[in-house]
Amino acid sequence: MMRNVFSVGLEPDFVSERPMRSLKQLNAVSDFPMTVAKLLQDTLIMTSAQSPEHIALITDDVRMSYREAMEYACRLAHVLRIHGVRGGDRVAIFMENTWQCALSIYAVLLAGGVFVAINAQTKHEKLAFILHDSDSTVLLTDAHLGRVFAPVAEQLPRLRVLSLADSKMLPSGIENLNDVCADMPTTLLPQSASPRDLAALIYTSGTTGMPKGVMHSHRSLLFVLNSINEYLGFLPGDRLFSALPLNFGYGLFQWLSAVRAGATLVQERSFTYPMQAFKRMNDEAVTSFASVPTVFAMMLTQDAKQALRFPSVRILTNAAAALPVDFIPGIRRMFPHADLYKMYGQTECIRSAYLTPVLAEAKPESVGCAIPGTELLLLDEDGRTVAPGEVGNLYVRGPHLMQGYWKQPEKTAEVLVPGPVPGEFLLKSGDLFRQDAEGDFYFVARSDEVIKSRGEKVSPTEVENAIYRLATVQEVLVAGIPDPLLGEAVCAFVAVREGAKLSVQQIKHVCRERLENYMVPKHVLLLPELPRTANGKLSRKLTLEQCATLLAQLE
Repeated sequence: MMRNVFSVGLEPDFVSERPMRSLKQLNAVSDFPMTVAKLLQDTLIMTSAQSPEHIALITDDVRMSYREAMEYACRLAHVLRIHGVRGGDRVAIFMENTWQCALSIYAVLLAGGVFVAINAQTKHEKLAFILHDSDSTVLLTDAHLGRVFAPVAEQLPRLRVLSLADSKMLPSGIENLNDVCADMPTTLLPQSASPRDLAALIYTSGTTGMPKGVMHSHRSLLFVLNSINEYLGFLPGDRLFSALPLNFGYGLFQWLSAVRAGATLVQERSFTYPMQAFKRMNDEAVTSFASVPTVFAMMLTQDAKQALRFPSVRILTNAAAALPVDFIPGIRRMFPHADLYKMYGQTECIRSAYLTPVLAEAKPESVGCAIPGTELLLLDEDGRTVAPGEVGNLYVRGPHLMQGYWKQPEKTAEVLVPGPVPGEFLLKSGDLFRQDAEGDFYFVARSDEVIKSRGEKVSPTEVENAIYRLATVQEVLVAGIPDPLLGEAVCAFVAVREGAKLSVQQIKHVCRERLENYMVPKHVLLLPELPRTANGKLSRKLTLEQCATLLAQLE
């Protein structure tokens, strides 16, 4: 690991640009008592100054202090500046769930850029779209992902590619990230930005089949970060365990929350090897565990074979999909000392609601109330408040809302609508809820067609487009069906061309080639023809209704 360690601090009025400061100038926290973070990267700057020797990250075989984390982030920030990154420039991070990925996020921010985190499972077509759409100037990536990014990089001559590699065997024009960082200075670059400046583009699937770039400012991310840390009560001594990808809002905020609290992130690449993950959780005495229903289901299955116990965990969170009520007794058995927080949100505001542990048993189907400093409204189609018990459209109000969808003003106008205060906007969530007399909210249904499976958003159109690559496909419709483990399972209804032959295995194979794993249909139903409306149009709702008997056979 790195040996040249350092500590930094920063003056509270740093918004105006200042020259670089040396290690001796920056290592006395008392000289620069910044107590309020104004930009997202300030959380790392402050924590590394206050607790330089505290462990920031535990991942693979690496145990990294905040001083070492800051050192690497500063080195990489200098590399990005040398490669032309300036204020507002987008930098794509296409990496596995590693410490380099985690620190690249802060490096981009320290260089003045906007980070664009991309799932390592992303295939080349979507990667090409995101890189082109975001106008990213630099791509930070892993060498073993070269078969995906190399063809894309050839089509984007303006894009500079920096790749992690164990050797120098990289294609021409691609630099070894380890080599270029090695000799970089560890001084903090001048920080010149406004809290309203863009900090992140988070791409999320939509009904059109093309992902949308959700624009979050430093202000929106810092606000929701502070709100989350407030109600969860993270402390410097906490160890947050996460196997969630950093491009996923839920996973990203495990890392951001740890840094904000001065705590430690115990990072696992995935749950591919669950027993290894379980062992690490106990060996490292983790105090917080963030997961989704799919993982909890897997853990409960394992617990039935061999008891799983995590006595050190005090904070347990679920988000991204509703947690089945039947899971709760088993979860409490595995985590005997943990408070369970059920949460609801979406990429456009990160987090909207949370259910306090004291209500987890009394109201197991509720998502609770609005997170601190925000408001949730239930309105009818005419914009009037609905009475308790009635179903309404959920609107979110607060400083944590996105700025909009990148390059998509029409789509932005559909979901950001004028609020009660002049100049303010509300986020139309697209979900239907009801509220009880005590003010707690209950999810009823989604009002759009996006599928939420395994805690991820799946665009039906994107899956349909992949299946249409098969010449023998006449028509295809993709929809989500309720699933006790996945939240919703991706189901493809496929009509085959007359006289042609096509198997379920062929359909799933083409999906695995072109889509992320969580988007591959769990169920594929081959039909002679797909149901149509009276106007002759295909309808997901109608298809689900007319195929109800077939779907019931899958349960």
